[in-house]
Amino acid sequence: MNKDQPINVLGEPLQPCGMDPLTGFYRDGCCNTSNDDVGCHTVCVLLTEEFLNYTRFQGNDLSTPRPEVGFQGLLEGDCWCLCASRWAEAYENGVAPKVYLERTHIKTLEIIDLEVLQLHAAIVH
Repeated sequence: MNKDQPINVLGEPLQPCGMDPLTGFYRDGCCNTSNDDVGCHTVCVLLTEEFLNYTRFQGNDLSTPRPEVGFQGLLEGDCWCLCASRWAEAYENGVAPKVYLERTHIKTLEIIDLEVLQLHAAIVH
């Protein structure tokens, strides 16, 4: 697996998204990607209850624990590498969570305009 360069949407080095729970397509804490990542898990978001409910009703339940695959389930306030297409869909439906630009992979820009992401930027603590 050859990962794409770890560059964020601002053209800077990609910052970690979340270590607890451990996120990313590669479960390395970053929204790294490659051609193997068909879902393009590149958008680092701050999860909200509203978004978790939305995605569950779209058929992707991220909040229910699935211990059989080592998934603890996600909660409001968790940071998570989200599929760019799911974020875009949520944006169109008015429920997109905030985005950490420094933690979002540049490949996201193939699906979502930077200006849209900037309108939903989260503040890094």
